[in-house]
Amino acid sequence: MTEEPRGPAGGREAASEGGAASGREAASEGHRGSPRRMARRASERIPPRAELMEQAAEASRAGLRTRRDRIITVARPILQTSVAASLAWLIATELVGHDQPFFAPISAVVTLGLTVGERRRRAVELAIGVAVGIAIADLLVAAIGSGTWQIGVTCGLAMLAATLVGGGPLLASQAGASAVLVATLQPPDGGFDFERALDALVGSGTALVVGSLLLPVDPVRLVREGLGPLLDRLGTVLGAIGDALEHRDAREAERALTAVGRVDALYDRLTATLAAAGDAARISLGRRGTLNRLDRYVAAVGEVGLAIENVRALARGAVRAIALDDSTPPEVTAAIHELATAARELDALLEDDGDAGRSQEATLRAVRLANAVLAETSNLSATHIVGQVRLVAVDLLRAGGVPRAEAQAAVRGAEPEKLD
Repeated sequence: MTEEPRGPAGGREAASEGGAASGREAASEGHRGSPRRMARRASERIPPRAELMEQAAEASRAGLRTRRDRIITVARPILQTSVAASLAWLIATELVGHDQPFFAPISAVVTLGLTVGERRRRAVELAIGVAVGIAIADLLVAAIGSGTWQIGVTCGLAMLAATLVGGGPLLASQAGASAVLVATLQPPDGGFDFERALDALVGSGTALVVGSLLLPVDPVRLVREGLGPLLDRLGTVLGAIGDALEHRDAREAERALTAVGRVDALYDRLTATLAAAGDAARISLGRRGTLNRLDRYVAAVGEVGLAIENVRALARGAVRAIALDDSTPPEVTAAIHELATAARELDALLEDDGDAGRSQEATLRAVRLANAVLAETSNLSATHIVGQVRLVAVDLLRAGGVPRAEAQAAVRGAEPEKLD
């Protein structure tokens, strides 16, 4: 038997296979691209020089704006401190008659520098602490001298005495610092006298007067700087709760619940700021006209505090609903997002006209959406969330200046609204 020739067919197949392989390699090589093409693609990814220059210029302008804003912020306290130090030296030398009243300008700088925006009680406490520390240090150094162990004894006894007379941590620390200054920098030459303590009182008193009369702090600005970020953070938390319910994300719901704690910290800081703003308005003749406006903020801040507690309960309800896999109608998440908008828009209270209309509109739409759910579901989780939405709505309406009875009636009587 003779073997059938397979050469032509096999050759064609081999040629075809080889040609295909060569074509694939060539195509692969072409896909990877030549060095020129690769360079062109790289140049497309890198921003052109003009764009880089513009980005650098914008960054430089942003840096200049930041530094300018920082200078504007610190200009008033710097001016107050400088004037207070000069006046304290002038009063102590010319009126009191002391030759080197070292502690007068020092006390002015310390008192004013640490009490910008603080309550009047803290300012007075600081002034007394400096004077008490200096007086006790003078007495002790005159009795036991100055040295390594004497510094420790003087500092400790001065802080103890400040605490025994009813001072807080601020008074005690300033008394200790003043005692160290006496024991190290200017120990008394002879016996005990009250000159240094009197200089400290002159400096602290001058600082308090200058802080009240020369460019006094704006109480409304203090509240604005505290309330604005708080409302924004509260709106962010509400938005996170709505997103968690919409996406059925248990982890996101837990994060939203944890975030309420950070809102608590902002609220505590705001209440302290509001008290400081009231003190600033009362002791400054030029700022007493803001007291009526501050009274409105006091009421609003109290209602915001209630809203925070109800948002916390709302977050817990969202965590529970997701854990139990209870369904929540889309109107529920839409209502929570409307509350987030209402919380942010409440910042309009800080404007001159004090219009909270946009916040009230968003609040009432949230209530209408929530009321639509009550009529159609018996789901306990959804019902609990709707109840918290209604409570937060009352708090936000109250914070916007609506009387409690009217706010509650508006929430109860809001017509249900379904999503399209």
